[in-house]
Amino acid sequence: MDSKASTAAVSQPQSKPKEKDFLNHLETYLAKRDGVDKLLKISRYATKIILASSVLPETLPLTRQLKSFESSVGLSRKAFRLGKFVQDVNALRNSHLDSKEEILLSIIAYGGEGLYYFVEQFIWLAKSGLIDARHSRNLQKISAWAEFVGYIGSITLKLRELKRMNEDEACLNSSIEIAILGGVGCKEEEERRRKLRAKKVTKQLSVVQDFADGLMALADIRDGKGSFTDPLLLSCAGLLSALISTHKNWVSC
Repeated sequence: MDSKASTAAVSQPQSKPKEKDFLNHLETYLAKRDGVDKLLKISRYATKIILASSVLPETLPLTRQLKSFESSVGLSRKAFRLGKFVQDVNALRNSHLDSKEEILLSIIAYGGEGLYYFVEQFIWLAKSGLIDARHSRNLQKISAWAEFVGYIGSITLKLRELKRMNEDEACLNSSIEIAILGGVGCKEEEERRRKLRAKKVTKQLSVVQDFADGLMALADIRDGKGSFTDPLLLSCAGLLSALISTHKNWVSC
């Protein structure tokens, strides 16, 4: 009887994995700190684009309301960064690195971002009125520098990973070509290549996101002066970064 049951179980076609219901997916997404934070980021930079494009006259009450909304959302986002530096500490602890160069780059990437999130907590406290606002400007400078340095390390690491992915893809392409010429099946290799290409796209988007965020950090360091500090350009960069991050978080949850 057991053998018949097992035979019947084997003979039954495997059901396809059920797609997650949209509302359940949305609930899971919004339960994450990053999920809510990125939605706030989208709303903030969409508002900044409207304000920077001068579509609305300065005298219009809606303009003042949008400025107030943008400022409030910016402060709210800082509250979501409480304790977030811990994830960078853990990422550095758990990373498996092959060379001294990668160790150094990881310290720069995770250390810079971790310091940025750590300082952001005190900026939030200063803007909230709990600590003296005199320190806010110096804290913002430290935060911007830490963020910028972190992005340099992060972009460098990701470009190295993309190089390795390209090498892996080239090897898979060769294996698939040899299999086709030999009349041998290569479904496993094709599936690996498909997954690798999907990972490559995600990594490439992550690099674009880091460049966009790095541009905004550089503008903060320079107090909005010099090249590539146009408010509309920076607002578009912020919105692009928010959309990429939202997509990544949505796919991962």
